[in-house]
Amino acid sequence: MPQPAGGPVAFVLKGYPRLSETFIAQEIAALERMGLEIQIVSLRHPTDKRTHPIHAEIRAPLLYLPEYLRDDPWRVLRAWWHVRRRPGYRSAWRTWLRDWWRDRTANRGRRFGQALVLAHEVPAGVTRLHAHFLHTPASVTRYAAMIRGLPWSGSAHAKDIWTSPAWELREKLADCDWLVTCTATNRDYLGTLAPPGRVDLVYHGLDLLRFPIWPAARAPRDGSQAQDPVRLLSVGRLVEKKGTDDLLEALARLPASLHWTLVHVGGGPLREALQAQARRLGLESRIAWRGAMTQDQLIQEYREADLFVLASRIAADGDRDGLPNVLMEAQSQGLACVATRVSAIPELIEEGVTGLLVAPQSAADLAGALSLAITEPARRAALAAAGQDRLARYFGMEANIVRLARRFGLPLPAGRVSAAP
Repeated sequence: MPQPAGGPVAFVLKGYPRLSETFIAQEIAALERMGLEIQIVSLRHPTDKRTHPIHAEIRAPLLYLPEYLRDDPWRVLRAWWHVRRRPGYRSAWRTWLRDWWRDRTANRGRRFGQALVLAHEVPAGVTRLHAHFLHTPASVTRYAAMIRGLPWSGSAHAKDIWTSPAWELREKLADCDWLVTCTATNRDYLGTLAPPGRVDLVYHGLDLLRFPIWPAARAPRDGSQAQDPVRLLSVGRLVEKKGTDDLLEALARLPASLHWTLVHVGGGPLREALQAQARRLGLESRIAWRGAMTQDQLIQEYREADLFVLASRIAADGDRDGLPNVLMEAQSQGLACVATRVSAIPELIEEGVTGLLVAPQSAADLAGALSLAITEPARRAALAAAGQDRLARYFGMEANIVRLARRFGLPLPAGRVSAAP
């Protein structure tokens, strides 16, 4: 397999493998197929024993750094002893000290310790470090790259952008070679903090080999039959930014004459509180909480549903979705989507054309859109078909991965171009 001009790259991730970060695994597998030699470096061990099939396809070796420095102090000390005389060590130490003065937390200290181990243990042949997420992984990557005298780059997504202070984003963007982000909304914001041309837009896109376009032929359910209710599906971690509490409030506002059920896929810290809310609202018998699922299991849920809904919002700490992959997954399986106008969701869904959009945190607006979509199966079908077509044209992974491959110096076959909506 041909090697790119730039040589092997170490991808620094917060945790690997993770069920909720299939977009990263999808990217790594695609870049490997295109000839990039990758070393995966993870700051944390996995918390879930389950994996997606794509994880089994990834060939990259895996290096786990000590999650907490107290777990392996001798490893950290050994790393420090070996790297302390490198030309870049003093610069990295001074940079970390300035960062720590503005953010005096244990996490900041842990980042430098992990960077020491990364700088010492990353294979000698690696020619670039690449951080997925602009918060903790990028900090570790930045310090380690200084110590080793390596260039570094990054991929920014959502929480890492919107919950990080501007000073830290500005300094990281000044230090890295380049950075890609997965939405135009992110790009425009980061562009105000970065040198010109430093930030590029690369949608994750959906791997249409794993989520092949499905010519859905769903029954024209309209919510009028108690024995044949419209099946709603929502997928997302049970955290504040997903707005599941807003969804429950909206469902409680639907007319009593409408018959529906909701399947929710995804785990998270708010599960018990949300289930209690569903009981208070009298919705308990209509909702099935499935928990986390693998991709293979999830595809079947998409195909059995009639309508997809995601009530994303901006959390109190500024965290928000970027462009949720689950919306693309739902569209690939011929599902009409009802979602909120948050972050980059309108980049995928055109209001009234490829889906329905409402204001975030408006239970009344969401209830109105759901009622419309539930009672009009023909409109659901039209929205689903238009969404599926737009997805295939502009948001397939194959078209978008080319832009990232070029950044890594991969030789590309003639005629391969990237798409953009």
